[in-house]
Amino acid sequence: MTSIDEKYMRRCLELAAMGRNHVSPNPMVGAVVVHDGMIIGEGYHYKYGGPHAEVNAIKAVTNKELLTQATVYVSLEPCSHFGKTPPCANLLASFPVKRVVVGATDSNAKVAGKGIDILRKAGIEVTVGVLEEQCRDLNRSFFTMHEKRRPYIILKWAQSLDGFLDIYRPKDAPREPHWITNKLSRRLVHKWRAEEPSIMIGTNTALKDNPRLDVRDWDGNNPIRIVLDRIGRLPSDLHFFDQSTHTVVFTECERPNKHNLTYVKVNEDINVLDKSLSYLFEQGISSLLVEGGNELLNSFIKRDLWDESRVFVGNTLFFEGVKAPIIHAYPAMEEWLEDTRLLVYKRNV
Repeated sequence: MTSIDEKYMRRCLELAAMGRNHVSPNPMVGAVVVHDGMIIGEGYHYKYGGPHAEVNAIKAVTNKELLTQATVYVSLEPCSHFGKTPPCANLLASFPVKRVVVGATDSNAKVAGKGIDILRKAGIEVTVGVLEEQCRDLNRSFFTMHEKRRPYIILKWAQSLDGFLDIYRPKDAPREPHWITNKLSRRLVHKWRAEEPSIMIGTNTALKDNPRLDVRDWDGNNPIRIVLDRIGRLPSDLHFFDQSTHTVVFTECERPNKHNLTYVKVNEDINVLDKSLSYLFEQGISSLLVEGGNELLNSFIKRDLWDESRVFVGNTLFFEGVKAPIIHAYPAMEEWLEDTRLLVYKRNV
């Protein structure tokens, strides 16, 4: 690995990120073709079901005769199986290109080193692991799905300066959120929702806040809404049941499915959290944003079922109320959004 290899791999990562929100559950991948120190082609995976990064990069090369003396940089191991598109490893081997530099190997059992084997058997020099950490981080949801067989889990909450999620509210209180953060923070949350395919809350949050869980303050697709309503306490007039976007309810009660509304039956002896994560994995949903209350958030934390936590600390004092969860870790990132502080924790940091 050289600084030159890292330079072109950084460009692969820049390209790959351009596919964000468009390629899931596939990974974001970028590819660059270099000949005699010059980029002669580049591309990225821009749409699920569309051509992969290597295909687009090769297509961009005007003089294909140069490929036999070219190096192809790609942020993720070229695929080796027939899916919605033919194997990219076979494409590179067909020329063959002179050298391939791979950022990270693919955890998908259908690939998992097979693409690299195809290249080496074709006589291509292969270098693996250039900026591997950055390449894996870009596709952390993809790697989590294939290595842990569950979605990448992001916990999110807002708390007061003195560590409360909410004030105490009587049962007859209006169904609306008690805001802790500012408008800038709330807009950022809508951006996050547009970046993740699913979002989850618990019964109490649905009852107290009656959230829409959409992206009305950002441009993008609404995530699939997930609610855990084990004994069927939620009334049908909540925003959750308006059928405006795909919604999944986990419950022990028998309910007929409707347009955009799916009920998943949970047995008494099955942990509803395990059931929901298994369901999301089976549906190919690679990440989950959890915006629940104290009970739901702590159920994830106590079982070490989280990968990232995003905590807003507002500029208010409650003095009493519902206690916020506690993460026993140092923040990996901290920033201010006007009068609100954002702390980001990562489980492995």
